[in-house]
This record gives sequence, C-alpha cells and structure tokens, in this order.
Amino acid sequence: MQSCYNNHGDKMKTIVIIGGGASGLVAAISAKTSSTNVILLERNAFCGKKILATGNGRCNYWNSDQDLNHYNSTNHELLQDIITKSNQEEILNFFSRIGIIPKIKNGYYYPYSNQALSIRDALITEASQVGVKIHTSSYVENIRKENSKYIISVNNESIIADAVIIATGSKASPKTGSDGNGYNLAKKLGHTVIEPLPALVQLVGNEKYFKDWNGIRCEAKISLFSNNQLVKENLGELQLTDYGISGICTFNLSRFVSRNIKEHQLLYVAINFLPFIENNALDWLATRNEIVRNRTIFELLEGLLNPKLIKVILKICNLTVEEKWDNLRDNEKNLLIEKLTNLKIKIIGTKSFDQAQTCSGGIPLSAINPKTMESTINKNLYFVGELLDVDGDCGGYNLGFAWISGLIAGKSSRS
Repeated sequence: MQSCYNNHGDKMKTIVIIGGGASGLVAAISAKTSSTNVILLERNAFCGKKILATGNGRCNYWNSDQDLNHYNSTNHELLQDIITKSNQEEILNFFSRIGIIPKIKNGYYYPYSNQALSIRDALITEASQVGVKIHTSSYVENIRKENSKYIISVNNESIIADAVIIATGSKASPKTGSDGNGYNLAKKLGHTVIEPLPALVQLVGNEKYFKDWNGIRCEAKISLFSNNQLVKENLGELQLTDYGISGICTFNLSRFVSRNIKEHQLLYVAINFLPFIENNALDWLATRNEIVRNRTIFELLEGLLNPKLIKVILKICNLTVEEKWDNLRDNEKNLLIEKLTNLKIKIIGTKSFDQAQTCSGGIPLSAINPKTMESTINKNLYFVGELLDVDGDCGGYNLGFAWISGLIAGKSSRS
C-alpha cells in the first residue's frame, strides 16, 4: 500500500476499521482528520445492515436513562469509565450534527422519520463527506502485527495500518454478517474471549400447553430463578409461543439463562399475569366476584386476560369454563391464584444465535483501557461494540454502547 500524505506533505497515519456497523461507522467518522487516512472494511455489500433491522426497522438508537444497571459485563465496574455523562452528551451532539432529529417517547429515541434507514444513511453520508474510504464486500481473513504495524489480509491483498479498530460485531444475527470473525482476529493478536452466548433472545421450555397459548400477547411480570434463587425480574409485554416465551421482558432475562444453563443450573421462570394487583390476589378476586355478580371464573377474568390464556390456566387447574368462584374449594382457589400470579415454567434453553439480537460474553473489558478502548496487549489496537463483553437491555442500550465505544476508539486512534 502506498504511503499517504496530507496537503502539507506530512505523512498521514493509516487507521483501518474492520466492520461497517454501528460502532465501526462512528469510529471511522471520529478517527478521520486532516492527518489521518481512514479505511473502513465491510464484509457485506453495504454498511449498516444490522442497523436497518433494529427496532423493527424503526431504530431505537438511544435511551435517556443510562443507568449502568441496564448493562451487563463480567467487569461491570469498568463501564463507569465508558458510559460517562460527557460521552453521552457527545453522542447526542454527534447525531444532531449529522442531521438526525429525535422522536422521544418515554426516554426512547427514534429518528423522527421512524425509519432505521435514516440513521444508517446519515452515518454513511457523514463518513463519505469527511473522507473515510469505505470498501464493501471486503472480508478480513487474517491480521498480524509486524513491529509497530498491522498487516491486514483482505480479498487476497494486504493493507498496512498504523492502527486498527475491530468492530465486527458478535455472533448474533449472523445473516447480517456477524459470524464471530472478530473473535478469531482478536485471538490471533493474543486476546482471550469469554465464550459468546445468545442474548436478547427467546426462551424455550417444553410444556404441553404451549401450543394452546401460542400467539398471545399480554402484560406480565416474569421472574427468573436459578437453583431456586431469584436472578432477575422484568415487567412488560410478554409473548406466549409454541416453544416458550418471547417479548421484551423475556429478552432482558435471556443472557442470564444462557450463562446459567452453561453452568448447568436448574432454571425456571415464574409468570405473574396479574402484576397490577399489589396486595392479596385471592382477596382481590373474591372482591371482584362480589362486585360482578353471577359470573363464571372465565367471565370474571375475561376483561383482564386473553380468553385463550384463561382457558389454558383453567385447564392447568383442572377447572371448566363453567366453574364459579363460590363453588370452588379453598385448595382450588389457591391453585387458581398460584397459576395466575406465579405460573412456573422450566426453562431448558434459548433460541439460537440466528434469533438473538446480541451476545453475552466477548473480549473482557479488563483487556482494554476503558478510557480509550485500546488493547492492553497491543498498542494501537482497539475493540468496540458487540465484540466486547458488554450487553444491554432492550431499549437502545446496545446501540448506545456501540456509538460510545466507537466514538472513544475513533478519537483515541488518531494520536
């Protein structure tokens, strides 16, 4: 590769970004100055393929609530040096500068167009305008370090770089190009990797009644238990499926399922279909029976739950749709309340990487300088985005981390 010089005749620093997704595009834009030659290598035919799929095509790109409890990592304490107040403000200013007007609902940021394409195109346009050289259909086969330089093998050619930012993503959603290649590149440069496992993904069980509640959506609180110890609970929309459960509240528990099953823990989820009842649910239903007279249990619950779900619950309790509350024995009432507020489902696994939105695991934060994203092993080598051992809740957190880590690495790589 020929040497590059700026208009003053000074030799330019060559920075190569491997991966043209969320973190890679921001890193490339942040790295480009008049004294840097920035090359972005994207394996797909175009950049930002995964961005287009986020938020069901709407791209929930940020969340105003950046409490660190929304993020998970083996080295959680190091996140405080990455997700700082100043970095958060800089990212919001960045998106404003590239022309994104936010539509904010309950702290969730979307482009005003409601189109993920707006985010992707604004990033590519900005990268092109500042002078980033974007090479698509460029799969990096190997990387090695020779003295202070990095030799990158791509499309049967070699690129010599002064600095490298690896932004290849995780193993989640491989159809978008995330096949785990970044982990292999990191290992070739001496890094270890915490085994990546599916996160933000559906949970799988094997109850016979799943086929009867398939397709139901409802508000619920779900609690994950490992060896009878509460791991985490979440309130939100729950989707009931023929294989188990899905929905945002399920996704937010899934990374703990992946990791606990890996350690052979016994897992179950407890579902509360009546989370709005703060006190004794037994008394609440008895009072409802007094107010709404001469109704079957099915009719008492019909205004609260999907009829299909009521039938499933009644069947589990060996009750018919004609049963009335007053005719039930105490043990039958207690069982009904238990299944309505604490239905336990044994969890045997998660869906695969194909369905996962992100991964838990990756390159540990302890292997980088969190203030620069630079490797502690190799100078001028940086890791960003999903490749790192950081995964967030649904709601713009994983993209938020991608933007921030890309911004930090891009700026740091210039020096």
